[in-house]
Amino acid sequence: METLTLSWTRLHLPPQTGTRLLLKTGQCLRVIDPEGEQVADLVAFAYLDLTEWLSNGRTFDYNGTIYLTQGHVLYSSRSRPMLTILADDVGRHDFLFAPCSQEMFQLQYGITDPHPNCLDNLAQALQADGVQSHMIPTPFNIFMNVEIAPNGALHIHPPRSRAGDSITLRAEMDLLVAVAACSAATCNSGRCKPVDLEVSEVPTELTLPDGVVVPMPR
Repeated sequence: METLTLSWTRLHLPPQTGTRLLLKTGQCLRVIDPEGEQVADLVAFAYLDLTEWLSNGRTFDYNGTIYLTQGHVLYSSRSRPMLTILADDVGRHDFLFAPCSQEMFQLQYGITDPHPNCLDNLAQALQADGVQSHMIPTPFNIFMNVEIAPNGALHIHPPRSRAGDSITLRAEMDLLVAVAACSAATCNSGRCKPVDLEVSEVPTELTLPDGVVVPMPR
């Protein structure tokens, strides 16, 4: 498998917050769980084209599985590759559940007071780009551990990630990305924690298994 020699810029997401990133083709995003058992919600849109977004349905179709890990490609709503999972310490993530929202906290937990939530955090991070809450698709819920019972029931278990575990994704097109440190304690083993992000510089060359170095397109 090809390897990339990259330098990285690190970002820190405090608990129950979100941020926006621009990823150019070939750049990599590493999502790190610094304390363990913390979910990170990720959404993506084609850069400058909000009508193309990261699609769970297309991704399930083309990979033939709901459990996505190293080597799998995440596809857009137009069936184009958006992100490739290059490395994965955990191997269990969710792409079924919507982002937690104020409505979810009210309907499921009876919380009527304002509560931090991933939907608002993702939408606020992308607001300046013209993204509104109703445009946020189902996120790729990194490290979220969901089991499906034989009768189809969904059960949320503590994430399998341990302190320092990470997943690395490569952008296959220019992307507008938002990531939120999940605000629902139920998904995070009872306590919301921070998430760290590392973004690579745009790679200039690719090293193949035989040692041959190939320039990357600019």
